[in-house]
Amino acid sequence: MFRFAHIEYLNLLYLIPVLVFVYWLSHKQKNKMLKNFANTTMHKLLFPLRSNIKGGIKFGLSLFALVLLIVAIANPQVGSKIEEVKQVGIDVYILLDVSLSMQAEDIKPSRLEKAKHDISKLIQKLQGDRIGLIVFSGEAFVQFPLTTDYSAANLFLSAVDVNTVPQPGTAIIPAIQLAMKSFKKDEETKKAIVIITDGENHEGDVKQISEDAASKGISIFSIGFGSATGAPIPIKNNAGTQVGYKKDRYGNVVLTKLDEITLKEIASVGGGNYYLASNNEDELNKVYNDLSKFEDTEYGATKITDYEDRFYYFLILAILLLVFEFFISSTKNKLLIKFDEMK
Repeated sequence: MFRFAHIEYLNLLYLIPVLVFVYWLSHKQKNKMLKNFANTTMHKLLFPLRSNIKGGIKFGLSLFALVLLIVAIANPQVGSKIEEVKQVGIDVYILLDVSLSMQAEDIKPSRLEKAKHDISKLIQKLQGDRIGLIVFSGEAFVQFPLTTDYSAANLFLSAVDVNTVPQPGTAIIPAIQLAMKSFKKDEETKKAIVIITDGENHEGDVKQISEDAASKGISIFSIGFGSATGAPIPIKNNAGTQVGYKKDRYGNVVLTKLDEITLKEIASVGGGNYYLASNNEDELNKVYNDLSKFEDTEYGATKITDYEDRFYYFLILAILLLVFEFFISSTKNKLLIKFDEMK
C-alpha cells in the first residue's frame, strides 16, 4: 500500500506552472531588451560566451528538484505490515445538559464551558475506551456515537452550546433512554453513563429509569453543576455579549438552583457515584478513576498497517540535482555550441 503522510503539501505543486510561466515571461523580456540594445547579429560579438540552452537546463534541473522536495515534504510511505489488533475497553456515554440554565456563572466561566473543558480533558486520558456524547435540553440528541476517534470527539464537543438543542427544558430521562438505546447490545462490554447537569429535571420518574439501566448492567454516574442557593441566567445576543438576565412573567430575575437530591438518587440507584462540580477540581477525573476500576472487555479487532517513510529517496535525488545544477556554468561549451547557434 502506498500513501502520503501529509498529502496536503502536494498542493504546492500548483506553484510549478506559475514558476514556468514567470521564467518564460522573464526570458522573453530579457531577449526583447537585448534586441533593443543591439542588433541580433551583434549578440555573438558582444556576448560570445552567453548560452541560451544552459540557462534553460539549469532552470529545468532546479524546477525538477523543487518538485522532488515537495514530494519529500509530503512524505510518501509504503505499507509494510498488516496485523490484527484486539480492541479492549469500556463504553461510556456522557450526557451533557445544554439547557439555558447551564449558562449560569456560579461555576466559572459558566457551568457549560467548565463541563466542556472537563470532558475534553477526560477524552485526552482515554486509551482504547469508546466514548459518545448525548446533548439534551427539552429533547436529547446524539452529538457523536461511541468512538475511539478522540480527535473527532473533541471537534464535535467544541461545537456544543446552548443553541445545540433549541427546545427548552431539562429532560434527563429521555437522555438516559437514548443512551441505553445507543449502546451496542451485541457486545458484552462494560457500560457507563455520566450525566452532567444542574439536575432540574422537569418530567418523569428518574428512579425507574435508573433501575432499568442498572438491570441492563449500565452504571450511571452524575455530576451536579451549580449551587443550592441559585444563580441568575445570563441572556446573550448573537455576538455573545450579555444583555441581561432571564426573568419570569412578573419581571423577576430567575434563579437556577442545583437539584442534588435528584442527581444523588440517579447515581445511587444506577450503581454509580455522585460528585458536586466546583471551580477548582475536575470531577470527571474522579469519575474516570471510578471507570478505570471496570474490567476492560474485548469489543472487536482492527487491522493496522505499519507504514515506512520513503521521503529520503526524493530528498537525496533533489539534493544531487541541485548540486549538479550548481556546477553547471552559464557559458557555452563545445557540446552545446551548435544548439546555441540555432537560437
